Amino acid sequence: MAGTLGDFSENLIRRGIVGPDQLAEAEQLADKKKIQVHDALVQLGYASGSDVMKALALEHGLEYIDLDSVLINPSAVELVPESVARENVIMPMSEEDGALRVICSNPFDLEAFDKLRFILNRKVEIALAPRENILESINRYYGQQEGESADTMLQEFTDTAIDFTDTMQEDTQTYDDVSAVDDNSAPVVRLVQLMINEAVQLRASDIHVEPFEDRVRIRYRIDGVLVERDSPPRRMLGALISRIKILAGIDIAERRRCQDGRIKADVGTKEIDLRVNVIPTNHGQSIVMRILDKDSIKVGVRQLGLSEGSFQKFQSLIKRPNGIILVTGPTGSGKTTTLYAALNELNRPDTKIITAEDPVEYYLPGINQTQVRHNIGLDFARIIRAMLRQAPNIILVGEMRDRETASMGIQASLTGHLVFSTLHTNDAPGSITRLVDMGVPPYLVASTIIAVLAQRLVRIICDKCKSPFTPSDAVLEQAGITPEQAATATFMKGRGCGNCQRTGYKGRRGIFELMPMSSKIRELAFEGASTQEIRRAAVSLGMATLYDDGILKAMKGLTTLEEVFRVAKQVEQ
Repeated sequence: MAGTLGDFSENLIRRGIVGPDQLAEAEQLADKKKIQVHDALVQLGYASGSDVMKALALEHGLEYIDLDSVLINPSAVELVPESVARENVIMPMSEEDGALRVICSNPFDLEAFDKLRFILNRKVEIALAPRENILESINRYYGQQEGESADTMLQEFTDTAIDFTDTMQEDTQTYDDVSAVDDNSAPVVRLVQLMINEAVQLRASDIHVEPFEDRVRIRYRIDGVLVERDSPPRRMLGALISRIKILAGIDIAERRRCQDGRIKADVGTKEIDLRVNVIPTNHGQSIVMRILDKDSIKVGVRQLGLSEGSFQKFQSLIKRPNGIILVTGPTGSGKTTTLYAALNELNRPDTKIITAEDPVEYYLPGINQTQVRHNIGLDFARIIRAMLRQAPNIILVGEMRDRETASMGIQASLTGHLVFSTLHTNDAPGSITRLVDMGVPPYLVASTIIAVLAQRLVRIICDKCKSPFTPSDAVLEQAGITPEQAATATFMKGRGCGNCQRTGYKGRRGIFELMPMSSKIRELAFEGASTQEIRRAAVSLGMATLYDDGILKAMKGLTTLEEVFRVAKQVEQ
């Protein structure tokens, strides 16, 4: 609303910045546009932003801040989410005695200050600076130069009633490439690009667009945990799905069947691949975009997180001339990364490596990769049969999901090949009984498997905000840690900061259970022993279980006991 003349106006006139006529004109514009007088003076060009802010600061007894010469405290910036700073045009400056000092351009926006107090649960003090200087600071300190984020765009869509269907139809022919998006593009085109950019910046592994009766939910999976973002209004669903489908090369007219596609996107200097899957639900089509970052698989075996003993064993196992090495775990436990790390280690000019994958997610230079195509009968078993005629040294079979594939993998190992594959079991000993249950003769399992590596991923504590932490006696007892062990451990916990989106965790590391096949375990496999018997034998021979490895990493301060409890369970021998 329009401001009053008062001391502010008199101050400007007395200092010769504006005249009475200019002030009257500014007041008329302020009434007409329902804005503040000081904003009207800047819009008319009668005064600079710094002049009116200095006068306002004087009138209200507030401090004027020159943002070009003041230092902003990074810990204050971490307290205020970027979306809140942009939406309210405020710049957090410093934190003293539990009060947060923020710089704003409108001291009359009491609603915004109340909202800040509620969100941050602390006292808020204000200082003044020109709006354009605050926006520059937000871009500089939050590191996003476009001045636009998915959060602010979603807010804009919620506040307005744009007809997205029309804008989408106009733009379907123009924007066939996700990288060819500029600031003048249709709103939904910009939103999808910003959504992908934001997900990559937050290190998300996938983006979920899920329709419900009254809204559309957008979630990112960051470090294995789903995080909900601001949701667009329900009326945007059709345009949003059409845009994603166009980018993925999927038929936008088909709404009843499951569909798959791929998107190539440039995010900053990176080229990102997204694997898109669409399924129909009772409230519309649900989309998941899996982000495939080529950099994520450029890891060596050393970087996987294996303990020193397991690392040395694994290194010697992958150098064996023949046999089968199985990597097991649920979907999203990092099996592909482990297998690719092993292949990268073995990928030399004198070694031929062929893979059969469903689908090929990452492309590895120097390795022959084949994609399974069930629609033309090109399944794992058929590819393996053809592979053997190509005289490879090493074979990777994406997954041993049935008897035929397992039998072909075993035949390949018997004819002198080293075979890598995955299996969906909860632990390493369970893989032996799973293969027997599939119908593979126990004697073949016993003679061909050389090792099984089970794994899970745990979030690791953020380096920027980690601090020493002492778990309660009850938690230590639950974890099976004795007081003597606890005395030598270094437990850590993340407080939560801007670097880790206030979660206390940043990045993930594997916890492992490596079971090399010994004569005792081969004997048990041949006899068709139970998983429990095989596990007991493996542990007696020195195998550390997934849970043991996780507890060890928690005691070293890499992760927390809560994370280990979340992904692994203590097994009874």
